[in-house]
Amino acid sequence: MSGATTIDGFASRIRRGEGGLISAWIGIPNPLFVNHLAQEDFDAIVLDMQHGVWDIGSAAVGIGQGRLAGKPVLARIPVGDFASASRLLDVGASGIIAPMINSASDAEALAKATKYPPLGERSWGPTLALNHTGLTANEYLMSANEQTVAIAMIETRAALDAADEIMRVEGIDGIFIGPSDLSIALSDGAKVAPDTAEVDGVLKHLIARCRAHGKFACVFGSNGERAGQLLRMGFDFVIAGADTQQLRSGAASAIAAARRVQSS
Repeated sequence: MSGATTIDGFASRIRRGEGGLISAWIGIPNPLFVNHLAQEDFDAIVLDMQHGVWDIGSAAVGIGQGRLAGKPVLARIPVGDFASASRLLDVGASGIIAPMINSASDAEALAKATKYPPLGERSWGPTLALNHTGLTANEYLMSANEQTVAIAMIETRAALDAADEIMRVEGIDGIFIGPSDLSIALSDGAKVAPDTAEVDGVLKHLIARCRAHGKFACVFGSNGERAGQLLRMGFDFVIAGADTQQLRSGAASAIAAARRVQSS
């Protein structure tokens, strides 16, 4: 069970802030993508069920593929789909990222769905999670609230105004910032500009609020270079670009190399 031990230590790693974690981000709903990217030196995999096209069945297989490769898998649920949050934990997800958490009440709904009593109201039924972890039912019940993470996305003006209240909610382990939506909100819908000084100022402010509340800070990076900048800024967990961007970038690089050799 050494692989399971490593995977199920993910929550303690991110809470400790072990020098910055880098995750893959997959929206293409093919579990084999998970297996392929999990062979790389990512610390985790995120399945994007908000803008990607995963469903519960394919996500369950994707989570299994990640675990087979020795990597924890988190899932970003669709907006407000807290029922899916519980089901994804049941099939072995290591954490849930919930978009558009704009208030303390939104955060409380996320905590209720992802934590067992007394923190929340998660219903019992972790059949695949038990298989993956090798724990008994009681062992899983006693450890699940600590071994999985609930992450609230902050990406609107309302969320910025309520950031401290969101972070005070018991059962919310950390926040995830969506810089693209944040830039749209800050510009009143005028532009998508996630990698700007204005956005960076807000990111630094939110990192400071996370430190004050004892929460970890996560963020989406548009590419590897940006991810490195965000780690240097102080984030605990970053995305180094999406699967589609990495796929097309790799293809473009191969085509350019072939044309360069052809014409040399």
